[in-house]
Amino acid sequence: MTATGTITQPRYLRLAADLGERIRRAEWRPGEALPPERRIGSDYNVSRVTVRRALEQLTADGLIEARQGAGTFVTERVRQPLSVLTSFSEDVRARGMAPTSEWLDRGTGIASPEEAIGLGLKPGQGVTRLARLRRADGTPLAIERAALVPDVLPDPLVVDESLYAALDRRQARPVRAVQRLAAIGLLGRAAEWLEVAPGSPGLLIIRVGYHADGRPIEYTRSEYRGDRWDFITELA
Repeated sequence: MTATGTITQPRYLRLAADLGERIRRAEWRPGEALPPERRIGSDYNVSRVTVRRALEQLTADGLIEARQGAGTFVTERVRQPLSVLTSFSEDVRARGMAPTSEWLDRGTGIASPEEAIGLGLKPGQGVTRLARLRRADGTPLAIERAALVPDVLPDPLVVDESLYAALDRRQARPVRAVQRLAAIGLLGRAAEWLEVAPGSPGLLIIRVGYHADGRPIEYTRSEYRGDRWDFITELA
């Protein structure tokens, strides 16, 4: 403790926090090497032991990865916390990358049986549909197919980059969600769009998002590349 009784954060954690902030500001891009330990130590006037512990912390946080014989690199994987309801665009921007989308389908139609069950609709009721190939810095990471109840999003053309941003403008963003995760093999068009070999590991995420009034309004089925996306949860 200091003379005033406050706890001083260990130096390696302060260093890790500063390096982490520089990564989030995209000072080093995903896949780019960090400076050598000796240079970091010199720049911050700390020992190599402190640098090494800071890098270990950043590795545990999923921001960097060590490559045998090559050095330390900013990880190219995107991490999405399961305890916070965020969008693809928000998760990608948090890693210092630029999200983009390629529209596969956008319109309205009759809810499928799975969509009707997830959204609590009667057979034959309509939904607004959005299907996109999601990219980060140009690399395809996910295929996202969303169905929404029409009263929260009657016109699919108002969605540009972020669905949740469009729902925010209508004060209809989901306040909570239930997600189901399953391991899958990416086949057919999914493998082609995601630029992976057929049968490559992937992750299927089915999300039902709920309005502030408690009703389900969003049913999203997404297929993610298993080599570029992590889902994490914190246990207390």
